[in-house]
Amino acid sequence: MRRFAILLAATFATPAAAQQDYSKVEIKVERLAPGVAVLFGAGGNIGLSFGEDGNVIIDDQFAPLVPKIEAAVKSVDSDPVRFVINTHWHGDHTGGNEAFGGAGAVIVAHDNVRRRMSVDTFSKQMDQTLKATPKAGLPVVTFAQGVTFHLNGDDIQVTHVDNAHTDGDSLVYWSRANVIHMGDTFFFKATYPFIDRESGGSIDGMIAAAKTGLGIVKPGGKVIPGHGPVATREDLQAYHAMLVDIRAKVAAGIRAGRTRAQVIASNPTAPYDGKVATDGFIKPDRFVETMYDELKAKLRR
Repeated sequence: MRRFAILLAATFATPAAAQQDYSKVEIKVERLAPGVAVLFGAGGNIGLSFGEDGNVIIDDQFAPLVPKIEAAVKSVDSDPVRFVINTHWHGDHTGGNEAFGGAGAVIVAHDNVRRRMSVDTFSKQMDQTLKATPKAGLPVVTFAQGVTFHLNGDDIQVTHVDNAHTDGDSLVYWSRANVIHMGDTFFFKATYPFIDRESGGSIDGMIAAAKTGLGIVKPGGKVIPGHGPVATREDLQAYHAMLVDIRAKVAAGIRAGRTRAQVIASNPTAPYDGKVATDGFIKPDRFVETMYDELKAKLRR
């Protein structure tokens, strides 16, 4: 549980993240299509739109990594970062907001991202209060359902999905390049999904978000997960099927009157444990436990 608490601290809280040592972290760039790239480092994957209209980044990891992120962006395009789009509010995706916002970038996100970042929040999982983000790091443009950027020869469509990883998730799609950034509604290979129920997340919302993503990205497209390597549409389809299958098994166990421990012991993730890291941030038992607690409350109604 101690390791899980440390990981949660890095996920949620920028001050906690600042205490970690990021000196050895390298930001690696992978070009996906003309004008589109992804940056890997520590924390959530960063999408990059670059070209004649300036740089747009999707998420910005942790504050101590900002100089390295800026250097990686400049290795692709020397222009400054013009816009930052946050896929959700967690600190491993928004930790660089204050620095980029202070340097003049316009931060854009769903209404609930600004709402959650604007106030101190008590986390039961961490048993501590997460401090509000300073003004420079808050989204200054927010939306309820979505927004489109017409930049760098593409239409970058931002679509909100309800109550998935959190209550403020957005998918970001380059319509001409056929590349989609799923944020943390899609965890690929590295770990089972983290459903932040305290922030309005739900397994049904995660399943719906994956289905929405499949409806947006066309065959042959590339998929940027919140964590893990770049995926294909087929990988996203397999992820959706996995979520549906595990949910059905957990729900069946609840309807049969099994306890949480019994459902966990039935190992509903077994067919997928070889494809998803079982020692990642969210281990199989933790994933099933979270799902059980959510569905138990729903199925009582």
